[in-house]
Amino acid sequence: MSIGEVLEHINAEFPDVRASKVRFLEDRGLITPARTAAGYRKYTQADVDRLRFILALQRDQFLPLKVIKDYLDAIDAGKRPESLPGGLRLEPRSVSQQLAQELNGHIRPMSRAELQGMSGASDELMKTLEAYRLIWPDEKQRYSDYSLKVARAAVTLSQFGFEPRHLRPFRIAVDRELGMVEQATSGLTQNNEGVSREGALEAAREITQACLSLHAGVVSAEIADMNE
Repeated sequence: MSIGEVLEHINAEFPDVRASKVRFLEDRGLITPARTAAGYRKYTQADVDRLRFILALQRDQFLPLKVIKDYLDAIDAGKRPESLPGGLRLEPRSVSQQLAQELNGHIRPMSRAELQGMSGASDELMKTLEAYRLIWPDEKQRYSDYSLKVARAAVTLSQFGFEPRHLRPFRIAVDRELGMVEQATSGLTQNNEGVSREGALEAAREITQACLSLHAGVVSAEIADMNE
């Protein structure tokens, strides 16, 4: 297949993906299509399945490409790599219903009532999450699966005594982190004219993953000290 045919195959699942994204993934060594004698790329169904796998992990798990590449490299070498962040242990194939379920599903946009029903959030909690912009609807007043993850996490916290007002610091922390990410990626593009939009987005993913790892590491260490 040509790159145009590849995009036709994945358009229903990944409508925003363009040829530049596919070439970016090739430059990073995640996909390696064959070449004709004239140098044109020719993609197989296996390449398309691998592309779907990569795009699904980026979209649903927000994983940096380095994490995905290391995992794929291990599979390509015939190894059984450690699970991906979140405990996922998958192999490249089409993003079928099975894969969607294993990725916890990229749930279709939902109404406010559906979000509340699926998360178990009370009216008060929903209002607080929206007031602090921890969740928000799109222009059609539909919520994404990211909102569902946030709402479910907030419900869990409420079961441990967290009140809605206690959620405000999470928004403040998010804004601070976003500010650092934006500053870092802005400097990256200003200092290197060759950095593409895809490159900047990938840098944002890597920075975010590092921030999450740092946060989790420090909190885990402090909790471990509580037991001593």
